[in-house]
Amino acid sequence: MTKIAFPKMGDYHIPAAYLLSHIFPNDEIISPPNITAKTIEIGTKYSPEFVCTPFKYTLGTMIESLNKGAEILIQMGGGCRYGYYAELQEKILEDLGYKCKIINLVTKGETNIKRINKLLKQINPKFSKLKAIYYSFIALKMVKYMDIVDDYIRENIGFEQIEGSFENLKEEMLVEFSQTKNYYSLYKTYKKYLKKFHKLKVRKPDNRLKIGIIGELYTIMEPFSNYYLEKSLAKHHIEIKRFTNVHYLLFEKAKKAKKYQKYAQKHFTYNMGADASDNIARCKYLCEKNYDGIIHIKSSFCTPEIGAMPIINKIASIYQKPVLFFSFDSATSQTGIETRLEAFYDMLEMRKEK
Repeated sequence: MTKIAFPKMGDYHIPAAYLLSHIFPNDEIISPPNITAKTIEIGTKYSPEFVCTPFKYTLGTMIESLNKGAEILIQMGGGCRYGYYAELQEKILEDLGYKCKIINLVTKGETNIKRINKLLKQINPKFSKLKAIYYSFIALKMVKYMDIVDDYIRENIGFEQIEGSFENLKEEMLVEFSQTKNYYSLYKTYKKYLKKFHKLKVRKPDNRLKIGIIGELYTIMEPFSNYYLEKSLAKHHIEIKRFTNVHYLLFEKAKKAKKYQKYAQKHFTYNMGADASDNIARCKYLCEKNYDGIIHIKSSFCTPEIGAMPIINKIASIYQKPVLFFSFDSATSQTGIETRLEAFYDMLEMRKEK
């Protein structure tokens, strides 16, 4: 029996564990532990100093999974230099004395079915292709449904009448998702909980503050890495708009790239890599849709986002919209973040009153 693990990012470990447990029913799937300060400390200790923060976070979760007995680590690289990090992480783990195999399903932002099939055979040569296709379909639908629900939560959680109602209901839904037997039962569960979410009592004033969040994908989607920024915004009764999620990255990003480039062609000519071009176009969109403010977040040393920041700042200035930039790493001070957020809230409220 092989022990398989993977790095953590938000709640997406649930469809990932569901998929792997059905493709490899005779193997043990080790769900990644929650990211903590200890995770970051471990990842930072063994990472190159100037590597981007997601590298350190994922390396930390890998080491914690290996300490729990994992033998194979499954990684999904991004469309930036992170897509090349699996080999370096494997070398670091080897130097630390860990005997493991890292399988990178996505490199350079590209997926190739034949290549993935070949990689999965390294785990178990006798795995069923039909099962893999069927349960991949269910897992991807699960991701889509989770992202739809999360979008609704962001827009409404800041106005809930019963504290914790959205988070508690979401926890219930995720438990049922993890136990789903087939696609039909997943769809029924999704529809059931979508109705329940719409029935939760909210009180949204007409003059509510609306903030759009843009930035680097990992820092946006792993709440620990951005110090639970969305929760902080919700506590101040703010409606939140966020674009990046896994469904977007897998199924929409490639199609929308040219549309984004055409939409914001005055501000950039060539694709800037990773999410930088997307975020420039999103900044323009949020300004034109009259959002009260924009928050741009990224990990330290994220080169594409560093290149996008001056352009985002320029667009925000043209539309006279406030923009707040955050760069997160292992040494980021939570007190400093809270202080800057408080000042940002106060400024937005004063502008709203005027």
